[in-house]
Amino acid sequence: MLDKYKLRNTMLDLLNRIEKDSGYSHLLLDNEMKKEQFLKADRGLLTEVVYGTIQRKITLDYYLNDFVNPNKKMQPWVRNLLRMSIYQMVYLDRVPAHAIIHEAVEIAKQRGHKGIASLVNGVLRNIQRKGVPDTTEISDDIQRLSIETSHPKWLVERWVNHYGYERTKDICEANLIHKPISVRVQPMKLSREQAIDQLRKEGYQVMPSSFSKQGIIIEKGNILTSDLFQSGFITIQDQSSMLVGEMLDVKSGMNVLDTCSAPGGKVTHLAEKMQNEGKIYAHDLHAKKINLIERKARELDLSIIDASCHDARHLSEKYEEESFDRILVDAPCSGLGVIRGKPDIKYHKKSDDIIHLADIQLRILHEVAPLLKKNGLLIYSTCTIEPTENEEVVRNFLHEHTNYKVDETFFMNLPKQLKESPGLSDVGLQLFPQTYETDGFFLTRLKKIN
Repeated sequence: MLDKYKLRNTMLDLLNRIEKDSGYSHLLLDNEMKKEQFLKADRGLLTEVVYGTIQRKITLDYYLNDFVNPNKKMQPWVRNLLRMSIYQMVYLDRVPAHAIIHEAVEIAKQRGHKGIASLVNGVLRNIQRKGVPDTTEISDDIQRLSIETSHPKWLVERWVNHYGYERTKDICEANLIHKPISVRVQPMKLSREQAIDQLRKEGYQVMPSSFSKQGIIIEKGNILTSDLFQSGFITIQDQSSMLVGEMLDVKSGMNVLDTCSAPGGKVTHLAEKMQNEGKIYAHDLHAKKINLIERKARELDLSIIDASCHDARHLSEKYEEESFDRILVDAPCSGLGVIRGKPDIKYHKKSDDIIHLADIQLRILHEVAPLLKKNGLLIYSTCTIEPTENEEVVRNFLHEHTNYKVDETFFMNLPKQLKESPGLSDVGLQLFPQTYETDGFFLTRLKKIN
């Protein structure tokens, strides 16, 4: 492999691995960044091309099918090479088209043979000459939105049925745009005001979050290189996720259960809210993920978290009834609210997955319901925008558990800007990715009344 084309080959290798092994793009990309020493500008281009190609895959295939017979057998790496090249030609302007084509042809020669190189050259030069097809000519609204925003047609159809065409269009378009990173301050180490001052002195553009008194939105700058992040004074967490810690209303000295805790962002926030006094029992189904929780707790100097592997569907075997003042069920879900950061999710999910997950979510709620003390509070949350996993699960749970109700003070305690959110319902709050520049997220607070 020629070093001259190392960056392009790395892009192609990552795209192949993500597609072949159903690997998570953000994890593979992070590992590659740690392993290879790319220049800062090259790191940016690598991230942009890999994420962008995945985000726009359906659109890119639509363009490609105008120049190559869709039924033509093509090795996966060849299709990915064409996708990433077309992505750069259509959506980026940093590298000229002739250079993109030349490098793609050279990589095709390295990895394949003369015939493949000739195909790659012919397709890309045709696109350069003729341009890509116009999607506005697609007459079917659902099909056009699917292709233009690169969301599977079944998913677009499903969301249109739930939310109508215009809101679905807003959701799909928001999923193609990078959202700002947000961080949470460790309040026992410094105040939010001190953190904002220090970050601004380091050259970051930041603003306070209205979702959490510990939250800061990073508008410009790579927060991973900041002194505060390196020293464990701040941790990366989406604003929607911080809202969970704020709304559970924990107090110092409480006994708290976090049923599905990994990777540990919410449970460490709870420990901070409790001033590291009391006890939090944190569980996850996967043993290897317990290490993530413990590592995050150590980084933030939090000692009240007891993390261990356990299936949330069997926690009543481990704890007695009415053991906890507060319970968090941040349930396993389809993840369709975090497509902006993990674009490959939308290609891996099926409608059957949503039904299956809703069943698991309800089983977890049934299991832990007896473990909460009378007048205790339970937060149910997911990082999806699917009503089947959100409002419907809550309604089904409340129908079967008449000793629980939606805590009416939940709505009063929401941050001011969320009190008129378009995602409010009688059973909770649905955040959409386009509304507040956060992940798509659902949460509600339930109270045990007897």
